[in-house]
Amino acid sequence: MAKGTRRLRAERVEPLSGETRSALILLHGYGANGRDLIGLAEPLGEHLPDTLFLSPDAPESCEGAPMGLQWFPIPWIDGSSEEMARNGLLAAAADLQAFLDGVMVDEDLLPEQVALLGFSQGSMMALHAAPRREEPVAAIVAFSGRLLEPELLADEAQSRPPVLLIHGDRDDVVPVQALPEAARALESAGWTEVYAHVMKGTPHGIAPDGLSVALAFLRERLGVA
Repeated sequence: MAKGTRRLRAERVEPLSGETRSALILLHGYGANGRDLIGLAEPLGEHLPDTLFLSPDAPESCEGAPMGLQWFPIPWIDGSSEEMARNGLLAAAADLQAFLDGVMVDEDLLPEQVALLGFSQGSMMALHAAPRREEPVAAIVAFSGRLLEPELLADEAQSRPPVLLIHGDRDDVVPVQALPEAARALESAGWTEVYAHVMKGTPHGIAPDGLSVALAFLRERLGVA
């Protein structure tokens, strides 16, 4: 474990087949915890039978939702400064990198056997952390999030894994305009595989059509026959 990083506790659902050939890391949103997304293992696991599902808790208690957790503070919700928010992002990204390193070692998996699926702030974490890894992960699925610090991406990205952006067109928490903004920034930073799906009539959440698109994308990227 890298010096100074915090160990992330994770919810865990074993592969239905009993054999781990891939892992899907589920990253929850602001004010939630790992239990919030681990339920996705049930609908997805049937179609990803060799996939281990892990849903880590974010490392910080959440000022804006005292019963929940956060990856980093959000100034307009909790009154934190922009500096606190950025420092929180960088610290949480280091924690997530250490977690991913641990998963690959403990489960004997290569980067191309590991995918990330985030929701809201979890999507922001996935889009920030994964490109800054030397070896590309199999895929990033980002629900209802945004790409943070797009101006730094071209210089800081070390890998460019396939990305699927999914957003509800009635999202009043993170506006749907964040999707095309992220897509343009990724493509400008050298991505060749950026895909998008807009969930019609969907607020800040994960709708069945979005989950179906994500599943098809993950099956292809994780090499499920």
